[in-house]
Amino acid sequence: MGLVRTLKGDTGGQVMLLLLALVAAVVPILNLWVPESSPWHLSTYTVILLGKYLTYALLAVAVDLVWGYLGILSLGHGAFFALGGYAMGMYLMRQIGDRGVYGNPELPDFMVFLNWSELPWFWYGFDQFWFAALMVILVPGLLAFVFGWLAFRSRVTGVYLSIITQALTYALMLAFFRNEMGFGGNNGLTDFKDILGFDLQHDNTRIGLFLASTVALALGYLACRFVVNSRLGRVAVAIRDAESRVRFLGYRVESVKLWIFSFSAALAGVAGALYVPQVGIINPGEFAPLNSIELVIWVAIGGRATLYGAVLGAILVNYAKTYFTGVIPEAWLFALGGLFVVVTLFLPRGIVGLFARFRRSTAKPAETTA
Repeated sequence: MGLVRTLKGDTGGQVMLLLLALVAAVVPILNLWVPESSPWHLSTYTVILLGKYLTYALLAVAVDLVWGYLGILSLGHGAFFALGGYAMGMYLMRQIGDRGVYGNPELPDFMVFLNWSELPWFWYGFDQFWFAALMVILVPGLLAFVFGWLAFRSRVTGVYLSIITQALTYALMLAFFRNEMGFGGNNGLTDFKDILGFDLQHDNTRIGLFLASTVALALGYLACRFVVNSRLGRVAVAIRDAESRVRFLGYRVESVKLWIFSFSAALAGVAGALYVPQVGIINPGEFAPLNSIELVIWVAIGGRATLYGAVLGAILVNYAKTYFTGVIPEAWLFALGGLFVVVTLFLPRGIVGLFARFRRSTAKPAETTA
């Protein structure tokens, strides 16, 4: 019953979840059981690509929650995504053990190369999956909580808040590039072997990670939809539309912003954690401000304040990126910028809004005829 109430009136979300269930059922069959000689066979490379798209979609849902329903244009969610990825990467590095290039059972290869004598204290515990999974949520969530407490309490809003979030991710990028930080420096963390004892290069493991990404996206979407439909979500929309009035009515605006912003950051961390074992690397480039700006473009193109529009935008834009960077790589960023301008000027509600407008235009003649 709770699920029914959460999805009540959300036709787009229902369609999206049905498609996710269909994809989760079909992709393993086409990859594992259909022979490679068949035209219906789905390559492992495609499975990895689809899994990556799903993690991006979960990240886009997290951004849409704070931008579409709370009115906070965050240009720093790429940092929360990267922090979740680093937490998972640290666990994967600890699983390598003596199978690394230098054969050190305790220290990752990059630490041996830099002549580190012992494991830093902040790497302790990452040999356990449960601890890494906890850090995936806690580290981005706590950073967002501290940042949000300082920013919202000072009533920083609008473009100023966006600039500060971008400065945050840029500062983290510069910090993680330094070798002495203990996170692999410019090269980051890579050469992962297995996860929970399963070989990361095995097709079954790839399918398992793909299915985990599918489930995480579905659960993340449902969680965000639950927040939006709750009393907290209604207050958030009121803050987005008229913050001063909500404050005048006696609501603790800062607390609402802080809770939703922290939750969104934790969700972005989960997306990053699922992304890393599928692509096989995490480096400071994931903190780049351009990445966070691209997230906003995904949401804007798909349809802000719909959640499922963010999923659509993330998958379509990243598919286009994969295609065009292979065909005309030098023109991709220009195409992306032009697409964002077109959507901003002519499709303020994104692709989802275009579909809604089309439905209304086809429904009116039918009503007139009746």
